[in-house]
Amino acid sequence: MKKIILFLPLCFLALLPVKADEGMWTMYNLDSTVYKQMVAEGFQLPYENLYHSDNAIKNAVVNFSGYCSGVVVSPDGLVFTNHHCGFSAINKHSTVEHDYMLNGFYAKTFDEELPNEDMFVSFMREQQDITEQVNALIEGKSSDEVEAIIDSLTNAMTTEAKQKDSTLHVSIDPFYEGNKYYATTYQDFRDVRLVFTVPKSMGKYGGETDNWMWPRQTCDFSVFRIYADPKTNGPAEYSKDNVPYHPQSWAPVSLQGYKDGDFAMTVGYPGSTNRYMSSYGIEEMRNIENTTRVQVRDIKLEIMKRYMAQSEKTRIQYENTFASSSNYWKNSIGMNKCIDSIGLIRQKAEYEARIAQWLKDNNNTDPRYAVELDTLKQLYSNRAEEYKTLNYWIESFWKTSEMIRRAIKMNMGMEAKGPQDKPMKQYVEFEDNSDKWNLELDKEMTAAMLRNYALNVPETYQPEVVKTVKEKFGGDYRRYVDWLYKKSKVLKKGQKFYFNNTKKYLKDPGVALGIDLMSIYAVIGVGNFQTTTQQIEEQEKKLCAAKLRMEQDQPHYSDANFTMRLSYGQVRDVMIGGKPSGYYTTAESLVEKMKQADKNAEYFAEPIMHELMSAKDFGKYQDKETGKMQLCFITNNDITGGNSGSPMFDGQGRLIGLAFDGNWDSLASDILFDKVLARCIGVDIRFVLYMMDKWGHADRLLQEIDAK
Repeated sequence: MKKIILFLPLCFLALLPVKADEGMWTMYNLDSTVYKQMVAEGFQLPYENLYHSDNAIKNAVVNFSGYCSGVVVSPDGLVFTNHHCGFSAINKHSTVEHDYMLNGFYAKTFDEELPNEDMFVSFMREQQDITEQVNALIEGKSSDEVEAIIDSLTNAMTTEAKQKDSTLHVSIDPFYEGNKYYATTYQDFRDVRLVFTVPKSMGKYGGETDNWMWPRQTCDFSVFRIYADPKTNGPAEYSKDNVPYHPQSWAPVSLQGYKDGDFAMTVGYPGSTNRYMSSYGIEEMRNIENTTRVQVRDIKLEIMKRYMAQSEKTRIQYENTFASSSNYWKNSIGMNKCIDSIGLIRQKAEYEARIAQWLKDNNNTDPRYAVELDTLKQLYSNRAEEYKTLNYWIESFWKTSEMIRRAIKMNMGMEAKGPQDKPMKQYVEFEDNSDKWNLELDKEMTAAMLRNYALNVPETYQPEVVKTVKEKFGGDYRRYVDWLYKKSKVLKKGQKFYFNNTKKYLKDPGVALGIDLMSIYAVIGVGNFQTTTQQIEEQEKKLCAAKLRMEQDQPHYSDANFTMRLSYGQVRDVMIGGKPSGYYTTAESLVEKMKQADKNAEYFAEPIMHELMSAKDFGKYQDKETGKMQLCFITNNDITGGNSGSPMFDGQGRLIGLAFDGNWDSLASDILFDKVLARCIGVDIRFVLYMMDKWGHADRLLQEIDAK
């Protein structure tokens, strides 16, 4: 890490009124100041081409399955997103016999394209500010009442939208900490099929070693296709009769590249930032959320990694879970280091003092802005114990082992089967998914999570199972787990649980464990914790409103909330160790890393990849200026989780890459954006096309994309 003195001026600037070239901007109401700055920095399209025209850029960008972003790149509905965004789908289609994760996949015909259960892409069709309408309904209401009102209004607006088009639905989201509300109209397509993926050796090249690092050489992309109703060209559930979707417009794919200082823009669905959060909230994030996540996932990741190394079947079963878990494990480590190294909590506190002084100087007692910072500090302190316990509960028990997952799910309202008029014959039953998990790994994970939870939370929030293990199993959690898996029928195939037969139902130790864990969860999340959390939200909302009021002559963007946002900046390198890093990586650098595979298995690549990256001539895919095959590049665009797969556009609105990561110094970006140090890492679209061409021989797709 760099010395603190190097960071202080930069971070202090980041807390001053926001610049027009920072932020995650909504597009339908993009501030004219922001647009003018974009033009000054190299954006060449008219304002309406962002959102308002028929061929607007926003029309080509999709929410990819609720956790990533993507972009439509052809008249037949091809979608580019990241390899790690398609990871789950690729993994589900993989078997030991046909391991698409390991070996890659290319559908040579439409018929070979693979459907994906529960996958969707969502187009944003319209967005509007409905703050006045919402405020008139929620004034003076409790948080529970507000939630119910928002749900009711969402349903009403969706009904109205469906009268125009039955495939539309509306979502209402809070912006600016609940000081504004926007309604967004979406159209979801649920027949999305896997078309192309490179082997994992390239799609996830460098693994955890290179994750959140620069330089990178990862070919992080996958290709899917949207299918539609053949009669309407609209959304339809999966059917073999569906046809490729024909969008009104799509993103042009460019072979022209970029150079240092060129304009760059990302459009996508950033998940969550907390840049308006108080110093007390950041302190809680550091000491509780991030610290707990790292501590628990250290254990979970070690267990998964050990078993995955022993069996190809187990590797395939847990690969997606491992990748997802390890990503934010490393993110939390990096974020805490950044928070400490730049003294962020102290700087936030100093900025809050400025807000308090402004309120005092202006004698501003308006209840919308009158934040009480001492009260806010005390509120965070009041909930610390419960919040720590809640984080340990979630990290330890939510979707951790199959036994615990089922035990909890049985107590969360599973769909009942059996005759409706005969309650005693109604039952719940799990589908057989025994091919998705490893029994011995599951046992070790269950024991480890119960043990670790017991060691780290107050006795007040200990489930009864802790006492059971101590009294009946001599404190040995593995002995208890062996007994649990032997006696419980929760994991047995075809087992029916007649929940109205209370005595027999509760007798199963797996059922009893689920009830025990859910009872503790209920104790944590009610009473003092719930009330305090609502009061914290009220004060944080006022703090945000005070900032916006104090800086009303400046444009401000809302924190990310997985709605479409635009970010812009320049292609630009970063200083590493006092030296410029370079703004792109090359095929030569990848070959050099591949040669280190004997020392680091995450740098392994198949012989064909060595051959392809060692080519003397990369043809139309090499950069015309540098003569190099450029693989990945960096910009100072503002991104966060959820932006993965976001298209990266040049000043003419042409696709030049796909965003897939940030650098180590960007890990605090969820709470502080630093344009000097933070970078967005993207895979060069020419690297994508080169792999589709020379490795995949995907001629039909390349013709469809028609890159120029």
